[in-house]
Amino acid sequence: MSSTPLGISTGPIIGLKLSEQLRDRIEERIVVGEYPPGARLDEIELANAFGVSRTPIREALIQLASAGFVETRPRRGAVVATTPPERLREMFDVMAELEALCARLAAQRATPDDHRALVAAHQASEPAVRAEDIDAYYRFNETFHLALYAASHNGFLAEQTATLHRRLRPYRRLQLRVPGRMRSSAAEHGAIVDAVRRGDAEGAAARMRAHVLVQGDRFADLVAHLPSSAPSPGRGSRAPTRRAPG
Repeated sequence: MSSTPLGISTGPIIGLKLSEQLRDRIEERIVVGEYPPGARLDEIELANAFGVSRTPIREALIQLASAGFVETRPRRGAVVATTPPERLREMFDVMAELEALCARLAAQRATPDDHRALVAAHQASEPAVRAEDIDAYYRFNETFHLALYAASHNGFLAEQTATLHRRLRPYRRLQLRVPGRMRSSAAEHGAIVDAVRRGDAEGAAARMRAHVLVQGDRFADLVAHLPSSAPSPGRGSRAPTRRAPG
């Protein structure tokens, strides 16, 4: 799998439809600022940039719009939405509480199979941490969190938490680029697993809440990595149009 100088993967993701792969590529470029807030996402230009037809691009843009990354505006079509830092903080506040509840219920309800799944997901990330491979680590990170949601044995909670997780996914990945954050994240996962296996409901919830919350320096670091300026209205800014390698 190849990547751009910014570390954005451009090769195929096994198991994902083409439109989902494109959604992830465009989403990542939005978050790191390649496609800044207010930029127009032209279907033809994106199709040329990624070397695909317009149909999967259109499907990807629909998915991005449903997740809040793209807005449809009269006479401009799809444009990159703006997520103010305070809105981002609010979403992480809610995410932290939802995941804390998952952890609390998991400590009370998890089965031996759930414990094995959590341990396996945590241990599988260790080579990526040693190699400082952020993209690989994030894939295991996502598996870990989804395993925790499942271990809550509350289907509605798991669905709602996974939906917000999907909305915040690129920001959580971006946060891992902050020096030292990946190793801290892995250590926090280990503490959460230990609390769940001990049946320590309040400890698991507290550790998960602290793991997800981005306050103080952590929030400042995340905001510092976000695109800081949007194009002026009416200037007709477009997303960059270069073909992805690979």
